[in-house]
Amino acid sequence: MAGITAVDYIWKNGTLVPWAEATTHVLSHSLHYGSGVFEGIRCYCNQETGESCVFRLRDHMERLHRSCKIAGIELTYSVDELCEATVELIKANKLPACYIRPLVYRGYGVMGVDPTGSDVDVVIACWPWDAYLGPDALENGVAVGVSSWRQRSNNAIPPSMKSTASYMNSILAKMEAKEHGYAEAIMLNEAGLVCEGTGENLFVVREGILSTPPLSDGLLEGITRDTVLNLADDLEIPALEESLTRSDLYIADEVFMTGSAAELTPIGSVDGRVVGKPGPVTRALQERFFDLVQGKIPEYADWLYPVE
Repeated sequence: MAGITAVDYIWKNGTLVPWAEATTHVLSHSLHYGSGVFEGIRCYCNQETGESCVFRLRDHMERLHRSCKIAGIELTYSVDELCEATVELIKANKLPACYIRPLVYRGYGVMGVDPTGSDVDVVIACWPWDAYLGPDALENGVAVGVSSWRQRSNNAIPPSMKSTASYMNSILAKMEAKEHGYAEAIMLNEAGLVCEGTGENLFVVREGILSTPPLSDGLLEGITRDTVLNLADDLEIPALEESLTRSDLYIADEVFMTGSAAELTPIGSVDGRVVGKPGPVTRALQERFFDLVQGKIPEYADWLYPVE
């Protein structure tokens, strides 16, 4: 897993703070109880024009607001203010392309499960970050394994809330996968149906038909997932939202993961069952996705938030 490359500034509570000074108290509520919500976003640079744009920035900040509402966290910054702060931060750090991490968390002031009275801190960080699952992942795919750890249920920690607490079982699944020699894990839900990766949504292709689990099976409403479904429609690729079993992964013609960090990463094998090199559907969607984020598809211009 790639380390973090320090840059000059982090935006915190409305102010640009030097990277090393963006600190929090060790008794902050979220550090002890996971009572924070966050987003993962990417800024891309058009290699031909040199222009930088953040991909679906407003959609991410709107989802951050929804997460806060579910978590009962009062977020005092509007979507517009968070978008403007993100652009300000990228420009201050002089980054043509980067990964962006907004985080809203309960800070110092109270201890105990009840967070009433704790301060709420809002930060946005960004740094250079290339392929999430390794330098060859986007081209050649990765090996994954189905985890023994199940994904949290709809009535445990709501999957529509992208919370810091939600990722404890993802951490366990990721460590287990690495111990078994896999790059990533696939998690089933409590009913034994395919849910998602530790930080990605899943798609399979069989006989030219694209399938992805429905939101009702307990997965995050991924923004890249939604993007791929739109792109499949553009390319006239039949796409379904349907429950999938572990066996569906084994017999698929193609499998890939999506996410802001993972982008569109092919899967080469599942539990040692070979899927193979990225297939034609994966390649077509991957090509169109990267054309989109590079600003080469005019009909999706509204999804690109310029850094000006």
